[in-house]
Amino acid sequence: MQEKDVINTAGSNKYWKCSTTHTRTQTRDRVYRCEECNRHFNQLGHLQTHTRTHTGERPYRCEECGRKFSTLSNLKTHIRHHTGEKPYHCKECNRFFSNRNVLNAHIRTHTGEKPYQCEKCTKCFRQLTHLKDHMRIHTGEKPYSCKTCNTPFRYLNVLKVHMRTHTGEKPYSCKYCSKIFNQSSHLKAHIRTHTGEKPYNCKACTAQFTTLSNMKRHLRIHKHLKVYSKS
Repeated sequence: MQEKDVINTAGSNKYWKCSTTHTRTQTRDRVYRCEECNRHFNQLGHLQTHTRTHTGERPYRCEECGRKFSTLSNLKTHIRHHTGEKPYHCKECNRFFSNRNVLNAHIRTHTGEKPYQCEKCTKCFRQLTHLKDHMRIHTGEKPYSCKTCNTPFRYLNVLKVHMRTHTGEKPYSCKYCSKIFNQSSHLKAHIRTHTGEKPYNCKACTAQFTTLSNMKRHLRIHKHLKVYSKS
């Protein structure tokens, strides 16, 4: 079996390397190779799109907000955030989504499928992005740094919350009173003081709590009582 031609596209120069002495034909498969990372593609357009991950080029611009994207498909998906269009439909629960990948990830909440597995600890995830985030626990990587105090973070959303300690921003407001918060979790915990909801139950007694931290503090009472009774 003949090996595939490798077509290297560096700048405007294109050349073919053939591993056989046979005459090239138009029907032979061609492979386009990225000089930066050596990945191979069977279409030139796919290579050109991939190359932008190295160059950072984003030629597609949203006229609504000015954001730029490396692929036309990403721009089209983004535009749906402005138009409100949600063409992808979950048949299980009738929810609609603007992005096919988000729909596919959502469907796994119904099927329970978790196709992305960590090679270090065998934990499984519904989305590849969740696996990549998880891997930083093992590698220790903290790619997001605060520009004000240089504190590094594993996750972008944690950095965004941290930045509010510098800016003083509190975007989450209580609909029952005038209190505002810099984290959505803090707002949710606060709202329970109005609604009376206590979702955290002590397994050792009948006590209920509005926050997980309060329940953990309560559990120490049972732990100390056990130690005292043994002594």
